[in-house]
Amino acid sequence: MIDHRVSTLKEKIVSITKFGLLLSFGFLLLLESGDRVVAQEEGHIHVIVNMVQLNVAVTDKNGNYITGLTPKDFVITEDGIPQKLATFGEGSGPARSLMAAVGDVKPEPSAADVVEQASANSSLLDSRQSLDSLVAGANVFILFDTSNYMYRGFVFAQDAIADFVRSLETADKIALYSYSRDLSRVATLTPDRAQVLRAVRTTVAGDEAALYNTLLLTLRDAAHYQGRKVVVVFSNGPDNSSVVPPEDVAELAQSSGISVYMISTQQARLEPVSTAVFERMTAATGGKAYFAKNWRDEKKAFASIRDDLGHLYSVAYYPQPNPNRGWRSINVKLVGDALRKYHVRTRNGYRPQPTRFAAARTDTADAKPEAQ
Repeated sequence: MIDHRVSTLKEKIVSITKFGLLLSFGFLLLLESGDRVVAQEEGHIHVIVNMVQLNVAVTDKNGNYITGLTPKDFVITEDGIPQKLATFGEGSGPARSLMAAVGDVKPEPSAADVVEQASANSSLLDSRQSLDSLVAGANVFILFDTSNYMYRGFVFAQDAIADFVRSLETADKIALYSYSRDLSRVATLTPDRAQVLRAVRTTVAGDEAALYNTLLLTLRDAAHYQGRKVVVVFSNGPDNSSVVPPEDVAELAQSSGISVYMISTQQARLEPVSTAVFERMTAATGGKAYFAKNWRDEKKAFASIRDDLGHLYSVAYYPQPNPNRGWRSINVKLVGDALRKYHVRTRNGYRPQPTRFAAARTDTADAKPEAQ
């Protein structure tokens, strides 16, 4: 009789223990359902957190770049919520961390906000080197139109792209892709300028143009890399064979923090829809659109992009608690009457992408922050 009671008691203890483990597991799953992935080890919280990175151009009414601004000159809001800058840099110089202590940001009272605040604080303590890697240099992806639109000015376009590659002294790495109906990764991301220049000369003209299909694939490739990312598109005409809508392409670029610059010839001007799409897409991502009349204008456009990359401010922040899991609007303003007259150009928002953390969830203890 006693043995039976002891056995019954052991079964109850085992059941209670299993129930407790299930509750703990369910709580961890609940934490993982949002933007943050959280794990606990020896009393320390380790996280993967989205760091939102912005390339910001500041110009006067004549298009001249305004240099020498400081972090205190910028105010950033996300869905109207003020944000605290985590890093700041200008031009080709290194970005520096601005949040040196955990006490810089006060935690919110709710449980969800405490988790998000712990994410930012832990990242500041554990990920100094990863911050440097996220904001150092620039990775430039060049997407070259080799469709049948290019037959007439193909050699001139190759020359303009080659000159652009040689001039990119501040870029860390460069990739050259070409497209007609399909995408060709002629030179994957590399610091070797000679390799990219050789790749430029190997490109040949193809058939129909699928700009949006191939631009989407280029953006997906670029999104896998850390650091500042830029895609420069040289297009000689409208898209006539893509199945992907340009709105989806623009949203991916915005959410991935990739600035898109487009250089197109006057051929695109013959189709007003393409012109409007090019201008909207580049503006939404913080880039610019150029329409060249001849090969001289093409070279000027490439030179303008090079100058733009050399004068951008690189700012980043960890989002404050925000219940919105959909599209988040970003607004960047300058502080003070003397600066408000200047024009600010950057991407206008993003959509959180929690699926990007799938690979990192296998080892959250050593996780590094990702940039969006």
